Amino acid sequence: MDGGAVSEAKTKPNYVPEPQFPPVRAAGRGRGWYRGDCHVHSARSLGGELTPGQLAAAARRSGLDFIAITEHNTADTHGAWGQLAGDDLLVILGQEATTRTGHWLALGLDPGQVVEWRYDVCDDVIDRYVSQVHQADGLCVVAHPHAPYPGGVFMYPFDGFDAVEVWNGLWRSDRPWNADNHVAVAEWGRTLAAGIHAGHWLPAIGNSDTHLHGQIAVPHTVVLADELSTSAVLAGIRAGHSWIAGSAAVSLSLHVLAGDRSAGIGEQLSTEGEPVVVRAMVSGVPSGTVSFHTDRGTVHQAPLPGDGPGSIEWRTTAEEAAFVRVEIRRPGQDMAALTNPVILY
Repeated sequence: MDGGAVSEAKTKPNYVPEPQFPPVRAAGRGRGWYRGDCHVHSARSLGGELTPGQLAAAARRSGLDFIAITEHNTADTHGAWGQLAGDDLLVILGQEATTRTGHWLALGLDPGQVVEWRYDVCDDVIDRYVSQVHQADGLCVVAHPHAPYPGGVFMYPFDGFDAVEVWNGLWRSDRPWNADNHVAVAEWGRTLAAGIHAGHWLPAIGNSDTHLHGQIAVPHTVVLADELSTSAVLAGIRAGHSWIAGSAAVSLSLHVLAGDRSAGIGEQLSTEGEPVVVRAMVSGVPSGTVSFHTDRGTVHQAPLPGDGPGSIEWRTTAEEAAFVRVEIRRPGQDMAALTNPVILY
């Protein structure tokens, strides 16, 4: 078809553009920390009001490196993202499966792939659909497990899932931390010790669950990835090499040192019986509080300065702590950031 025929076709009322799927790799910066929101909806989802173009523009303004498009129970917008992705923005194809007894995110789907959602916990079939996503090299995430509305509470076992969304910002751009997030973080923290002891623990992520203007990136997940690609980002999330930021203004690093050895978020550190130094560096949370958490609960708290970045240290041993993670809270006790654990042995 020549150019004139194409222009004529586009004027016809039933013209449907060819789908253009986004690339699975962006330019990026090589191995590094990338900010992304893995739970984003357009107007194609119930309650959504943004076009894909508006979402892409908002993601760029918010300083995100990647987003995952997760419409409710459809892949209809997958083909709209080819022209909107770019070297500065990776778009991961996904879906939110809104089952009758809990929601979950399927990330890294093939173009046009749809995951079944018409079931509940009594049907005993969710493992089948989680397995289908894994067969496509995708990632399965428990979404807002304590969401306070019918069908929002996740009633399935977490077995087989790759991560849990402990912080969800839906409808809360003015105050994106609420009681259901508090419960989700507490439950996740309570199960970490047993999971680490068993050799399989569930990493935490945080997402905006954007439906409306002004919600994207509040919160979002910061992932250590080998490159800015779908496979590398999902691998970083799966390994727990990530932390959750309440906004792009918040920066955080966590390192644990024993002798001449060190480890970061999601990594393991062989202490060889030596004492360890845990060092958290935080900016963007003036007058906030850093708390250190282990398998014994909250073990140390320290204030951040009111006029700039702060560095907090705490000392322990592998005998006293099987892991260490940190939470950063604002003066009013709303969460500002939290990390996955560093495991000690």
